[in-house]
Amino acid sequence: MALTQGFIALFAGHSTCHMLGPARAAIVASLLTIAAMPRAASAADDDSAPNPPLPQVTLVNDHLRRHWESAGVAPSPEATDGEWCRRAFLDVVGRVPKVEELERFLGQRPDQRKRQLVDRLLGDEYADEYARNWTTLWTNLLIGRGGTERRSLVNREGLEQSLRAALARNMPYDRLVYELIAAKGVSKPGEEGFNGFVNFLAGKLEDNAAQATAQTAQIFLGLQIQCTQCHNHPFNDWKQNQFWEMNAFFRQTRALRRYRDRRYIESIELVNQDFAGENNQPEEAVLFYELRSGLSKAAFPVFVDGTELKNKSGYVSEVDRRTELSNLIVGSENLATALVNRLWGHFLGYGFTKPVDDMGPHNAPTHPELLAALAGEFKAHGYDQKEVMRWILLSEAYGLSSKFAPRNKRDDPLLGEKPLFSRFYLRQMRAEELYESLLVATEAQNTETSYEKREATKREWLDQFTLAFGTDDNAETTTFNGTIPQTLMMMNGDLIKKATNVEKGSFLYRVATDPKMKNAAKINHLYLAALARRPTSQEIGLANELLQLRNGDAVAALQDVWWAVLNSNEFILNH
Repeated sequence: MALTQGFIALFAGHSTCHMLGPARAAIVASLLTIAAMPRAASAADDDSAPNPPLPQVTLVNDHLRRHWESAGVAPSPEATDGEWCRRAFLDVVGRVPKVEELERFLGQRPDQRKRQLVDRLLGDEYADEYARNWTTLWTNLLIGRGGTERRSLVNREGLEQSLRAALARNMPYDRLVYELIAAKGVSKPGEEGFNGFVNFLAGKLEDNAAQATAQTAQIFLGLQIQCTQCHNHPFNDWKQNQFWEMNAFFRQTRALRRYRDRRYIESIELVNQDFAGENNQPEEAVLFYELRSGLSKAAFPVFVDGTELKNKSGYVSEVDRRTELSNLIVGSENLATALVNRLWGHFLGYGFTKPVDDMGPHNAPTHPELLAALAGEFKAHGYDQKEVMRWILLSEAYGLSSKFAPRNKRDDPLLGEKPLFSRFYLRQMRAEELYESLLVATEAQNTETSYEKREATKREWLDQFTLAFGTDDNAETTTFNGTIPQTLMMMNGDLIKKATNVEKGSFLYRVATDPKMKNAAKINHLYLAALARRPTSQEIGLANELLQLRNGDAVAALQDVWWAVLNSNEFILNH
């Protein structure tokens, strides 16, 4: 409730609705409060039996039911169809559904609508939006939010271009990982030899490729080995030698810089070059690392499972260490397990481990048998990420309400409990989801002329968002905790002003002046556009009071309602 309280406290400073009197301010504040209140699930439309679930969905459901029973909990009731539809759009394509998309979903048979929507979201109809959203997710994971600075070794546009092409054709995950780790070529689109995948490693090769070593293991294997660079891990079995043995795979890799005007990096070319070893004997290229005692030890390429390269040469013509590493990673049991864990965390708020990229005996998964079974199915289906998404989206756990039930009140990971997935865990929208949802809810996405221009406009807004919401170490944050800068940004930021604009031709103006819609229908449309539900009778009553206080000015009254809805907790939450 912190964000809603912050809005109410600062409501007098809200510029969009201008000089609101105390009565109108109180009504809009009430709308904000109502939007944060829990609502009961709606009854099913009929008693039609659902289609037989996929075997993998049955596997998930059966396992979780047994787990709930053994834990003595009962799941929350089902989410409403509108709630489920909204969260599916957010999680798959990164935005709330348009009103016509929601109405199409609700107009289908209850026993078929969920599977049909999942098939459409993961199919050709939404292929471009799927690729856009997951390109953003993977780009942020692989290189963070940077890669646009003039002195950066990383070309964000280049990585996005290659990822988007791979995701659009649903490249198998093992192949995608191989391409990212083994990539050679030029980082910038349009240049000869362009390969956008090189941007994953391009900025991680300084300090003897320490970052490349740590993040490759963390992202693709679910192993956090970074602290073993200097010492044995204090909580698991990882030893210092294993970090440097993994690091040895990257010692042939070089990022050759191409400059413009002798100052700014135009692009980089990622290549493999002979590594002479730190003993200057390339026939058996060794590297040395120092123990805390000061003793130096030698390391050669050895994978995390103990597989070592028999040929220790540093000559690329004799052994391409990075390509060998790529093959070892895509053949590892950890690859499928780490990806399934990550996807589960994306769709259900928490992975089987916390964090999702720190797996091992020291951090046992909450549902080890289920994780192993899903990883096996993922491999059996050719490392098709969309199949894993399908199984999770259609599972009982994904379709549960986010509200507590009488017998699952202790299923609260925020209190340190291990997640049981007996309810859907609330979470804030990512910055990109908020941006895309504001565009879709107000139909503003129709004004952009090209993908590149649209992405540039979004990036400009995200820079502002990161400045207001970011952390000191530039880590991604999606927590809205009601601070004054956050509140002011949502209340009066440029995107909100654009969203609540009532100038002729704007979304709000078109709705407010539509002669075919009565006032009740206009209010319904706004709530469906933002929250995927119709307003309650109390919310309708408050909107009518606003209309009276505005002396019948429907445009101004609807602007007040729209501003309150977009600034509510319910809008910024995936629930």
